[in-house]
Amino acid sequence: MKKILQIASAFIGIIVGAGFASGQEILQYFTSYGYLGTIGAIVGTALFAFLGMTIMRVGTRTQAVSHKEAIYTISGRYLGVIVDYVLIFTLFGVGVVMIAGAGSIPSQQFGLPSAFGIIVMTILVIAVVMMRIDRVVKIIGSITPFLIFAVLLISAYSLFTMETPFSGLVETAKEQSSALSSWSTSAVNNWFISAVNYVSFNLAVGASMSLLMAGNERNERVSAIGGLLGGLGIGILIVLSHLAVFSKVDVVASFDMPMLKIVDDISPVLGNVYAIILFGMIFNTAVSMLFSLTARFTSVGTSRHKLFALIAGAVMFFLSFAGFKDLVAFFYPLIGALGLFLILALIAASFRMPAKNEQQKRASS
Repeated sequence: MKKILQIASAFIGIIVGAGFASGQEILQYFTSYGYLGTIGAIVGTALFAFLGMTIMRVGTRTQAVSHKEAIYTISGRYLGVIVDYVLIFTLFGVGVVMIAGAGSIPSQQFGLPSAFGIIVMTILVIAVVMMRIDRVVKIIGSITPFLIFAVLLISAYSLFTMETPFSGLVETAKEQSSALSSWSTSAVNNWFISAVNYVSFNLAVGASMSLLMAGNERNERVSAIGGLLGGLGIGILIVLSHLAVFSKVDVVASFDMPMLKIVDDISPVLGNVYAIILFGMIFNTAVSMLFSLTARFTSVGTSRHKLFALIAGAVMFFLSFAGFKDLVAFFYPLIGALGLFLILALIAASFRMPAKNEQQKRASS
């Protein structure tokens, strides 16, 4: 049970990064649709649970040591090329967004230059990426419980202290730019597609590290249940965060970090504590992105691995100055659309690839 919870916690930590923990993703993907955004969050919960279980099961069956071999195994020669490059683009793009998010925290909370947070985050991420996979998973999983506890408290506070009923906040919520607003067509810009796009995006974000983590686990049942619980946990956090942001949307919508603004209004001291937790969650996802990217092109632990991490981290550093909010709006919907290829491949693989015990039975018969 301990191993299952560790995997579930690490899975949440891999998926939940700057955009989610800050509330910016939640605002764009769910709250901007008002009441329908709540239904979208529930739909997202079900999808996360199913796909979290699926990707972890597939990772254990393939015993992945990089996403490349796992993806080609489950997707085939031609679709595998598409999914592989989607994941490479995702790892790099989200790594840039995470580092940019690290700059928004000290800027919003402490009035420091964005460059300060960006420099600190880049140095920390590159240093940790040079470690072994088991150490990285432990670091990621250890930070997650603090975020879960914080989101529960923030959501409870927001709902109990809301001054305007949801009915009076719907129009304000709908005035906010959705994550799909840049696509501009009504056929695309709706709550259901937004929810699916969000799940697809996050699965693409977490796929590489999840496959690596599952490949490090021999027991398929343990990894599958861990993925299921992790997916449910992510979904519940989405629903609670959406309700928190929705209940205060008239106050927090203009901020890069809406959840941080809510906490800071409760108490500047608590705001500082949450800023540290938020920084930790950004660190989680940034490490996952860069570690998985280096594992795709190099052997972990080698001098080439460390050099690649240093160069890729430096490139992410320079691109992160484009700005957190703009980068979220640019990268996330695009990655979500491309991530549908991965979802299709995973669902097909869960039926096409038999479990190890079934393979052994066939071999002995």
